Amino acid sequence: MLNPSRSGLDPLFYLKGTMISEKTVIEKIEESLMPIIRDGGLELVEVEFRPSGKRWLLRIFIDKEGGVTIEDCAWVSRELGMVLDVEDVIDHPYRLEVSSPGLTRKLTKREDFVRYIGKRCKIITTETIAGRNEFRGDIGNVTGDGVEISEKIDTFTIPICAIKRAHLEFEI
Repeated sequence: MLNPSRSGLDPLFYLKGTMISEKTVIEKIEESLMPIIRDGGLELVEVEFRPSGKRWLLRIFIDKEGGVTIEDCAWVSRELGMVLDVEDVIDHPYRLEVSSPGLTRKLTKREDFVRYIGKRCKIITTETIAGRNEFRGDIGNVTGDGVEISEKIDTFTIPICAIKRAHLEFEI
């Protein structure tokens, strides 16, 4: 799995009167969400849960072969909203958004790189590789612990554990 922490710190907040981490809340949300995702034949791409003004924002990114529709997003939103209300997972005001990851979707798992072999991406690394921290190129072979990126002239193998952020790039 890629480096999950943007700042190195996992924010803490109260949930049902108990101090817990953002990671724990996301895990509880994912646990509630997975049966819905499976029933809909969908893939869970990412769950974001963060402050947004006076409320929190719960953003769910879903995908499926051929792309998701507005109806898919609305269905997941309705189903998850009901489950979260019944299970009372979140005890403060929040806004729920469900959407597709878009054309420049994040690549967060090894499986994402495998699925998009041959597609153009941008990778930023946590450590310097061949004197650089940023790579743009086509995804080549994906090994157990590395991703090959082919640029115009060179090909680099980037260890998956060294990837800070990665996303597909829109090709015209």
